[in-house]
Amino acid sequence: MNECKRPITAEDLINIVYVQEPAISPDGRHVAFVKVTPDPQERSYKRNIWVYSFDSDDARQLTRGNKDTRPSWSPDGKMLAFVSGRADKPQIYVLPTDGLGGEPRAVTNMPNGAHSPAWSPDGGNIAYLSPMRADERENENYNNQAALNDQGKLERRQSKERRAEDERQRWDPHPVWRIPFRFGNKYLDERYDQIYVISAEEDDESKPRRLTDIDADYSYPGWSADGGAIFASRTTRPRGDEPWRTENVFRIDVATGGETALTDCEFNIYSPLPSPDGKWIACGRTLINITDVPTRLIVMAVDGSDVRIVNEAIDREAIDWKWSPDNKLAFVVETEGRALPGIYDPTTDESALVHEGIYEIEQLDIGLDGTLAMTVSTPENPQELYTLRDGSFREATRFNHDLLSEVIVQEVRELRYESPNGEVQGWYLLPVGYESGKQYPLALNIHGGPHRVWGFATKTMWHEWQFHAARGYAVFYCNHHGSGGYGEAFFRRLHAAWGPVAMDDIMAGVDAILELGIADENRMAITGGSYGGYMTAWIIAHSDRFKSAVAQRGVYNMNSWMGTTCIPLLMSNEFDAEPWENHDAFWDNSPLKFAADITTPLLIIHAENDYGVPIEQAEQLFSWVRRATDTPVRMLRYPRDGHEMSRSGEPDHRVSRLREMIDWFDTYTEA
Repeated sequence: MNECKRPITAEDLINIVYVQEPAISPDGRHVAFVKVTPDPQERSYKRNIWVYSFDSDDARQLTRGNKDTRPSWSPDGKMLAFVSGRADKPQIYVLPTDGLGGEPRAVTNMPNGAHSPAWSPDGGNIAYLSPMRADERENENYNNQAALNDQGKLERRQSKERRAEDERQRWDPHPVWRIPFRFGNKYLDERYDQIYVISAEEDDESKPRRLTDIDADYSYPGWSADGGAIFASRTTRPRGDEPWRTENVFRIDVATGGETALTDCEFNIYSPLPSPDGKWIACGRTLINITDVPTRLIVMAVDGSDVRIVNEAIDREAIDWKWSPDNKLAFVVETEGRALPGIYDPTTDESALVHEGIYEIEQLDIGLDGTLAMTVSTPENPQELYTLRDGSFREATRFNHDLLSEVIVQEVRELRYESPNGEVQGWYLLPVGYESGKQYPLALNIHGGPHRVWGFATKTMWHEWQFHAARGYAVFYCNHHGSGGYGEAFFRRLHAAWGPVAMDDIMAGVDAILELGIADENRMAITGGSYGGYMTAWIIAHSDRFKSAVAQRGVYNMNSWMGTTCIPLLMSNEFDAEPWENHDAFWDNSPLKFAADITTPLLIIHAENDYGVPIEQAEQLFSWVRRATDTPVRMLRYPRDGHEMSRSGEPDHRVSRLREMIDWFDTYTEA
């Protein structure tokens, strides 16, 4: 009963556990997965591999390196490969699974680290990726040919201290020759993920063998059924801007390293995953130079022919996919605020949802007899491991149950309403302690993207919405036109018009909430991040209905943003022009143009290492509002973190952000 529980707090964020990367064992008896726990003292997160047993219906910890990810079972199920950052660089380790215990053994010792392990079909080798510069690859070839006469000099040069000094000198000054030259929250170097193969045998001391030698990042290496080839994608224009938008699929011969292109440059095709029987490849596909069209999941024959679009008929996004041992393709479908499991059968060319409910899957795997293991968030729980077996959909872990037994969790209620653009789906939460007939302040939340999708149980927002409700706010959010999950026409509705269309949808939702009588129109707050930050600034520049606003990591001046962001092609594609071709189109859609009209007290939150939306955007908005108006305005700059601060930034920063936001709401909605 709620009477025995307490409202959730900002600090409870660091008590929430998440799960990632489920992997079902070949015999179908176990699921390996990653448990993620916030670690405020280290300003990071502990990641360890756990194993759930179908036989005992419990989960136990398998590794304790605190930096362990990407579990991958050997074909016979006797070994588990994984990536660990427990040493100087992330490396590939293997661990015996007999009795689910043992000591991990490092398989790789790559100078720049290794990741993405993939077992060969016979279990004798592991393919993986490692980032290397062209000169490092050349030197690597030289070393493998035993052509260096002064081995002592080589060893000194390869020492950790010398390598670090070489790196410092190499980037002083830092040359810039491509876009992006920085990404996420760090600067890019000239290293590209290359495919290597190494023996998995403990007594085999042979060196790893590199199959590729191109300045381009390769995707996860998927083995052919006979072990003679690896399928991977890479860009076809490695020196172009945002090269990941022009990927194609290649077959790479394991014996020779020779590459054969399986797709042409008509589409961007990426992340190929071959079927166990060697007949099919599943890939993601997008249009080139068009960013506001949903991703299509395709299946094609291993020679690149007979292309089928799995999700064309359902017209919904597919966000993850895995092959079953009997060659059925499991995938996750985003649809109307949910993310549900589907199965595609290439022998019949038919696909269908296999379970429906009010939940969101983030990642999944499929095992024997169609058993699914999934990382699932629900309206009642931010995330747990779930399984779907013989029609039974059930929770496999209970990591968050202790916290949930202590705190009040408000019900998430659906609200469908009409806007000038058509029907929109939204949701709301009543404040903790709600009394019928009483009106409460409103916290309006707006998602990013602009093509992201929120729903009943969005993992990254679960705690934030519950926290706002715990502090006495009615909470509202929606999927305005342009969001995923409603089909291509809905998805494209924002094209060349980011502000007005979404504002109509959002404000119609606010009016619908007010009609319910639960919110006070004189005490409304608004917030959002990224595109949501853009919309927060846009709305308060065009409306004075809100008493408090918090704009986070938003784009406010489209023209300057396109000169500083790592993803400028997003705007070129969505507005059909470059800034020098149509300056007015970008300026007319920039909240900064209308900043002098802002009367809502504004808090601006931004991370200093955000290279997707650089902090100069926040600086401009702060300066214009500060100088042009008497509106209260304040900016918070968070060091070290990047664009993902609210979702995966330093735990203390995430808690601080929540406190600052709610304090700003309180100050002005109660004034």
